Amino acid sequence: MNQTFMKEKPVLPLLLSMSLPMVLSMMVNSLYNIVDSFFVAKISEDAMTALSLVYPVQNFINAVTIGFSIGINAVISFFLGAGENKKANAAATQGLLLSILHGILLSVGGIGIMPAFLRMFTDDLQVVDLGIRYSRIAFSFAVIIAMGMTAEKVFQSVGKMTMTMLSMLCGCISNIILDPLLIFGIGIFPEMGIEGAALATGIGQTISLAIYVVIYFVRPIHVRIGKKYAAFEKNTVLRLYSVGIPATLNLALPSLLVSSLNAILASYSQAYVVVLGVYYKLQTFIYLTANGIVQGLRPLIGYNYGAKEHRRVKGLYMTALFLTAAIMAVGTVLCWLDPNRLIGLFTVNSETIRIGAEALRIISLGFIVSSVSVISSGALEGLGKGGPSLVISLLRYTVVIIPAAFLLSRFLGARGVWHAFWVTELLAAVISWFIYRRAALPEGR
Repeated sequence: MNQTFMKEKPVLPLLLSMSLPMVLSMMVNSLYNIVDSFFVAKISEDAMTALSLVYPVQNFINAVTIGFSIGINAVISFFLGAGENKKANAAATQGLLLSILHGILLSVGGIGIMPAFLRMFTDDLQVVDLGIRYSRIAFSFAVIIAMGMTAEKVFQSVGKMTMTMLSMLCGCISNIILDPLLIFGIGIFPEMGIEGAALATGIGQTISLAIYVVIYFVRPIHVRIGKKYAAFEKNTVLRLYSVGIPATLNLALPSLLVSSLNAILASYSQAYVVVLGVYYKLQTFIYLTANGIVQGLRPLIGYNYGAKEHRRVKGLYMTALFLTAAIMAVGTVLCWLDPNRLIGLFTVNSETIRIGAEALRIISLGFIVSSVSVISSGALEGLGKGGPSLVISLLRYTVVIIPAAFLLSRFLGARGVWHAFWVTELLAAVISWFIYRRAALPEGR
């Protein structure tokens, strides 16, 4: 129950102990994303296209639930570091109630807008139908997703990363097992096609939440959720949203980016839209794994910031940056070694594979340098500085890349969109470094 290990244990072992369970969880989670798309691609390329077009709205739902839970994590960690346990309990309880409300609104709104949203990008009625059928089931689990993400961040805020890993692994593995069973109707399971993929995802998310609930009652943690903390307090709610809203926007911006890039690429060929969708599935293996480092970093940096351990804050940042760069280097090598095989997991169309292989080689040029932006943004969230973190994400997902993609595509065709990725990451990394130094370390510590 004692949290002082967060400011006493040596930085590298501490960060590894917090991050490695999450890195493993994120790797399995990213594997699920790849496997899920692999099975959907076996239905048809239309199904894969539908999944690519649904992605922005699905990502927005995930962004709201994850982003607000990041706010919960940051506020709890800060209060624990400052020794204000009752305020930490209030943040957890009120955060959970608000998350449930968010989930209800997202479920209703997401299902309602999908028909019109899909028709903005395609006239293919088959693709539209597949997208609606998938999203109707997937978005019905928004409340479960919101509650599960809140539970995850509450457990992470007290350093219970192994329990978080257990929950995530069980959900992801269940998802991977159920995907082929429900999509193709193996054994006693009905053949549901693309709807089976959505249901498998929802069941996996439900299993993860159930595990958190069981662990919470069987092995109590330092933060408690209860009725006596449920009365909304203005200051607590404002703190939750002051981090949660920027964090949500950080995560939601890729939805705007993908929709904008789809609009540019669709004017060349639907194959480019498929390739962009495949890329975002593949890059989760790299960026979600790096996100494991960020998830381990957030509660540590927030706790030490609350405890005024500024030297440890700096050490944690630099250590996380080094570890993330190593992960990104692995991703770059993978994309250059055999990009044809990676793209070939999702399509048998030779032209799509050719386009996709070229895209992976070009985009991956920005992986390593993107470590600076990824860690700076995550560290600022952990410090409760959502505004500067949002600025970094705006640079990466809107301010630079969308104009760059549009302009470069005028000269290089669709290839210009791929080049816009590494150009953006290079510029964003330089600016992110200065933003972090200014916002997090004003005294140059």
